[in-house]
Amino acid sequence: MVVGKRQSRPWIVSDELWALVEPLLPKPGPKLVEGRPRVPDRQALCGILFVLHTGIQWEYLPQELGFGSGMTCWRRLAAWNAAGVWDQLHVLLLKKLRSAKKLDWSRAVIDSSHVRAARRGPKSGPSPVDRARPGSKHHVVTDAQGIPLAVSLTGGNRNDVTQLLPLLDKIPPVAGVVGRPRHRPDALFADRGYDHDKYRRLLWQRGIRPVIARRGEPHGSGLGIFRYVVERTIAWLHGFRRLRIRWERRDDIHEAFLGLATCLITYRHVQRLC
Repeated sequence: MVVGKRQSRPWIVSDELWALVEPLLPKPGPKLVEGRPRVPDRQALCGILFVLHTGIQWEYLPQELGFGSGMTCWRRLAAWNAAGVWDQLHVLLLKKLRSAKKLDWSRAVIDSSHVRAARRGPKSGPSPVDRARPGSKHHVVTDAQGIPLAVSLTGGNRNDVTQLLPLLDKIPPVAGVVGRPRHRPDALFADRGYDHDKYRRLLWQRGIRPVIARRGEPHGSGLGIFRYVVERTIAWLHGFRRLRIRWERRDDIHEAFLGLATCLITYRHVQRLC
């Protein structure tokens, strides 16, 4: 699949991607003091993508690349995330997919993955495999093809099932065709970590058919042929080296990287399917 292929320099922002991102960026305020000229937003975005792809520390961002300093890129990432740029971009990309009838709402698939947190901070907690070290979880819900619909960040000690409804609520209303915007799948597929009758009832109340493996039953339920798409999407997310380990103490910065990576994966689907 095209989605899995790597470019030689994936941190370079293409003209097509920049045409989508630029209108969403907040306008900079007037400079109050004289100094160096402002680094162009496109170059700063390239610097952010360089850190996301390589996992390099901000202070070691090579100056010869012309992307500005690591602190400049860090400030832009924080400001753009606070302005909701990545959420808006994600909705825009999902709308393009739905307009082309490439979003499959017949089922959604949910799963999570644990990552080590190098520093303690908000939305980190004891690791399930090593209580002495902090960790965080990436929660992901995708459509039937593995296109990410919503992602979230929690502490590593949070039970998966507690994030089922909050993650579904994060799926944005997606327009693109005649009628009301859609944000609910017909069915939800999940593994044993989400096995709870209370949540099955709540899903039925929302008009979503739960297809959740039950604990205590032998393996071989057959759900794996449908659930592998979300595992593949999580692998794509962790293909961005900055997301393999949570280096940021601030949760909003890690969530900004997570949201940006989600947009990049969705954009690759737009390129392939539209």
